[in-house]
Amino acid sequence: MSKNVEMVEYLKSRRSVTLPFLAEPGPSELELAELLEIASRVPDHGKLAPWRLVVVAGDQRGMAGDRLAELAKQRDPEISEEMLDVERNRFLPAPLTIGVISAVQAHPKVPAIEQQLSAGCVCFNLVHGANALGFAAQWVTRWFAFDDEAAAIFGAKDNEFFAGFVHIGTPSVVPQERPRPDVAEVVEYWRG
Repeated sequence: MSKNVEMVEYLKSRRSVTLPFLAEPGPSELELAELLEIASRVPDHGKLAPWRLVVVAGDQRGMAGDRLAELAKQRDPEISEEMLDVERNRFLPAPLTIGVISAVQAHPKVPAIEQQLSAGCVCFNLVHGANALGFAAQWVTRWFAFDDEAAAIFGAKDNEFFAGFVHIGTPSVVPQERPRPDVAEVVEYWRG
């Protein structure tokens, strides 16, 4: 296999674009199909596919936010209208959000952590795939990823959680670089 200079440069410069700056257009149906195929090409010990994907697009984005706002209001009747608007807009303005459910399966040779990491790889492949298709993305969790009742709204079952929600759209800003770790400070070489 030869060196892929373009891919190396992409990986060295990859940058997320946050939700407020992800605009229309989003991926077409064909691009979405390709993106979902890319997402599934991850390390998966035992070929378990210990994850599922939930696509939130179109009018469903606002509906998803309304459901979160309803749940927030049930839990805190004193919640401000401003905070309810935050919940209502959780999936806006990005034209597409894909939730990745970590669905760990009992297996004698594949520990839960490996399966959870596989779901995390799906999230990151969604980010890479979105970028490869000319879009931008942001991988987030937020409170509803780990809240059983909220996660159930989006299809998580008992003992499942969301590894993340990946917002995807056309960037309305040029991504700015941010400070990165000094590799010398986070890498050590094992010497036995």
